[in-house]
Amino acid sequence: MTGRDALGIFNLLIVAAVLAGISYAAFVLKPPVYDSQTLCLADATPPHRAVVIDKTDLYSPEQANAIAGLILAQRDQLAVGERLSLYELNESGQLRNTNSFSLCNPGAGEQVNPLYRNPDRVQARYTALFSEPLDRALADLVLPKDAPNSPIIEALARLGQDPSFDRSVPGRRIILVSDMLQNSEVFSVYRRRLGSLAARVPEAGVVADAIRETYGDSLRGVRLDIVLIPRGQWEAEQHGDLMRYWDQVFRILGVEASWHEL
Repeated sequence: MTGRDALGIFNLLIVAAVLAGISYAAFVLKPPVYDSQTLCLADATPPHRAVVIDKTDLYSPEQANAIAGLILAQRDQLAVGERLSLYELNESGQLRNTNSFSLCNPGAGEQVNPLYRNPDRVQARYTALFSEPLDRALADLVLPKDAPNSPIIEALARLGQDPSFDRSVPGRRIILVSDMLQNSEVFSVYRRRLGSLAARVPEAGVVADAIRETYGDSLRGVRLDIVLIPRGQWEAEQHGDLMRYWDQVFRILGVEASWHEL
């Protein structure tokens, strides 16, 4: 092989390497594809955080303002790409996706590296596509209502069956704002004339079995943050026997539950 032939082969290798580098850069730098309806990556299942507001009992304007603040705090804690959904257990005892708000956080200006993306442009997109729709949903979500039934545990189990929140979804978390005064066919905490809570409700295992029979194991692995709404004459029970009873139910269902004050 002559020197000229070797030089030609070398040049061909250089050209091939450059073309390979360009192809690799084009692949790596290709912008990700997002679902236009949810703002989530089209080829990935994001962690999902659901805020559920129990509106089957009335709450005060002060409590409504606190609930709105809680939801905004959840928004600010979201990682980029994490999904946030708003639900209400409404006056019909049905779980309703409020204003169809269920979006992935596209990232605020402060959450991006200014070396690669324009923070002002990112913030404008975040405000228009995520923050403002959330504000509109909040306007209805915190309106107080009242209802004769309060099927709290059934609503959570139904949510656990939703394709966007079933057991295939990583990082499932529910923030439940409720007084936890269940009132449905599964069990009711009312009828105080019967005596203590233990005399009014079935054993925790019976409740868990009834839920699994209807909804399967849909809640297993969920992290549940209960934000308790105090209810006057119920407060002692809410912070005592009722809290312990719910903890037993959730433990059997495989739910990691924690309690917080509104």
